[in-house]
Amino acid sequence: MFKTLLILITPRSFPLAPPAGQTPYIHNLLYSEEYSSSSRAAGMNGNGPAKLVDPLEDPVPGLGTYEDFNTIDWVREKSKDRDRHREITKKSRQSTVALLHSVSDAFSGWLLMLLVGLMSGALAGGIDIAAHWLTDMKDGVCLIGFWFNHEHCCWTSNETTFQERDRCPQWQSWGELITGTSEGAFAYIMNYLMYIFWALLFSFLAVTLVRAFAPYACGSGIPEIKTILSGFIIRGYLGKWTLIIKTITLVLAVSSGLSLGKEGPLVHVACCCANILCHLFTKYRKNEAKRREVLSAAAAVGVSVAFGAPIGGVLFSLEEVSYYFPLKTLWRSFFAALVAAFTLRSINPFGNSRLVLFYVEFHAPWHLVELAPFVLLGIFGGLWGALFIKANIAWCRIRKSTRLGHYPVTEVLVVAALTALLAYPNSYTRMSGAELISELFNDCSLLDSSQLCGYKQVSLPDRPAGEGLYTALWQLALALIFKMMITVITFGMKVPSGLFIPSMAVGAIAGRLLGVGMEQLAYYNHDWLIFKGWCSPGADCITPGLYAMVGAAACLGGVTRMTVSLVVIMFELTGGLEYIVPLMAATMTSKWVADAFGREGIYEAHIRLNGYPFLEPKEEFEHSSLAVDVMRPRRSDPALAVLTQEGMTVGEVETLVESTHYSGFPVVVSQESQRLVGFVLRRDLLISIGQNRVCVYILICVSHFNHAPAQAPEAPPPLRLRGIMDLSPFTVTDHTPMDITVDIFRKLGLRQCLVTHNGRLLGIITKKDILKHMAQIANRDPDSILFN
Repeated sequence: MFKTLLILITPRSFPLAPPAGQTPYIHNLLYSEEYSSSSRAAGMNGNGPAKLVDPLEDPVPGLGTYEDFNTIDWVREKSKDRDRHREITKKSRQSTVALLHSVSDAFSGWLLMLLVGLMSGALAGGIDIAAHWLTDMKDGVCLIGFWFNHEHCCWTSNETTFQERDRCPQWQSWGELITGTSEGAFAYIMNYLMYIFWALLFSFLAVTLVRAFAPYACGSGIPEIKTILSGFIIRGYLGKWTLIIKTITLVLAVSSGLSLGKEGPLVHVACCCANILCHLFTKYRKNEAKRREVLSAAAAVGVSVAFGAPIGGVLFSLEEVSYYFPLKTLWRSFFAALVAAFTLRSINPFGNSRLVLFYVEFHAPWHLVELAPFVLLGIFGGLWGALFIKANIAWCRIRKSTRLGHYPVTEVLVVAALTALLAYPNSYTRMSGAELISELFNDCSLLDSSQLCGYKQVSLPDRPAGEGLYTALWQLALALIFKMMITVITFGMKVPSGLFIPSMAVGAIAGRLLGVGMEQLAYYNHDWLIFKGWCSPGADCITPGLYAMVGAAACLGGVTRMTVSLVVIMFELTGGLEYIVPLMAATMTSKWVADAFGREGIYEAHIRLNGYPFLEPKEEFEHSSLAVDVMRPRRSDPALAVLTQEGMTVGEVETLVESTHYSGFPVVVSQESQRLVGFVLRRDLLISIGQNRVCVYILICVSHFNHAPAQAPEAPPPLRLRGIMDLSPFTVTDHTPMDITVDIFRKLGLRQCLVTHNGRLLGIITKKDILKHMAQIANRDPDSILFN
């Protein structure tokens, strides 16, 4: 004998118009499906017992799916996949065809990872090439082919020199093309105006395309991806239109000269590729939890193609983005990141036959005494990270709460014009972020013509600063102030905007300034105690490029609060494996300093700003409240809306559904006993009733019989909804501490949890209730949690 959930149905006429307050969409769900003649005949056959219509055996379209801005049920999704796998394994022992199907099902995950890696690597290579070409177009054009960027145009020229390696007759600036000369004030003004023109054109196209075709293509995408990976549904965020528009506008936004990078948005692009490819495989198309495993791997692919750092990408996905990361996902992430890196290397977008973006080759080892300035850079990175987060969130709040938010095109154009106007006179702000960082990481050699290598004695390792270096330092100081201010108002605009490169640029400038200062301090004070024994006259002991690299890691760590993955990304990015200890010291220091002002990184801050229902795994719940303090209904609220296991008509169920907006309903024995039986989702209940429009009387009973109850011969078949009814919902008692309840929600990915006392239903706690409670504790607005 076992317990069975039954819904018994008898016919009645249905209205043709939707009930009052019901949307046409719900009405269609309820009433659009006709009852088939075969089912009607089966129900009217008096020769035998009526056949039970079971959604588990005869799947109903739409069952088990989720509406937009809802949270998935992780436990239910994992259970569905486990049942599916067991069924395939069972059938594989019966025939060769079933065995082959089982093998293909097991291999489909690896095939999907291969496709994601190939597609993401190809798109990233195309974005890199196109962005480089359009960025150079702001300065001039190649006469032998407008599709060549500056570097490629001068590759075949025999008239370049080491001092002016970027000058060749085949490449002409706009001023030279229009005025016929590259010298003079008029040529400079023409170059200046053309620079501003192209910047405005690119930024206008980017914001217009985003606004017209794919509003979800703006921003970094990482906060939303973190929320989606935690189980939230945002339909269209990872769709094909978002992918197409984000790919195009990312190139335009980066090329416009705005203070943003393409590395964060490439994570969004890779996740869009994964989501689209998931629809080719039934296993991932029909299971939201399985799809999120693929999206976690895609996040690793995004960082792999952004920086050429496959191992760092896997660690980034594990540390920063993923909510659920089983060991199987780790292996597949590694494989997908490897394929993506290989694809990018085959395309060779940087033209240097290397996968890394900023390859460094420092000749002097670092010394233990240098840990002090490295820690100092870590302190600067932490202070900058905390300041940037507070300033950027404050600016974004102004954008959301004032009329500024109604004019995204105007805002982007004004910021682009301001950026171009102020950036052009300074050569270090005029160049792209990647070029600037590469310049700052560079270790000066005899062939370098950069102002940063303007020493009086270039041939000696131990060298005093010259006039060119002093000019470069003043320009870098101005560039530092400019970058710090303009990045605050740029991040969050309605164009694709990443934060990795701008943050690294700020840190690299600060690091280079400190590195040159240390170098000159050592040159003029060899007899000081801190320099004795390791920095003697004539020795090459201080490497300013190393300080730039450490500063870049410190500032990026202060903004994002990454640690392990950041260090691995940095040494993969530069190839500087022996400098891990300085990177670790600066990264940890920046995290500790930034955490002293607030534990949220920039992505978590934007998640909270947007009101997404995201339970941050890093945040600790320290309040001593109990489950009864958080559950609904409160003492002053009306009673909890429930279904009873017997005696409810379809009309009563319709009234309950129409009068509430809850995503599900507990099922109890009766209104008097309130003993808990199970839980039914609103959407599944509506769809199941809609598939049997002649049914009017619902009897939910838990009986001790294993056969259908007797019914009239003319009655339609009973509908047994054990496929949509959760007979073992998660419950806690009213005295369960909230810190334990929060851990249960985080680790199991629950949507809701029922609160009982001695088996009697008292209330319900949803993820939104927990987030509101945590906001109240932190003295924040609890109504900022927008979606349930």
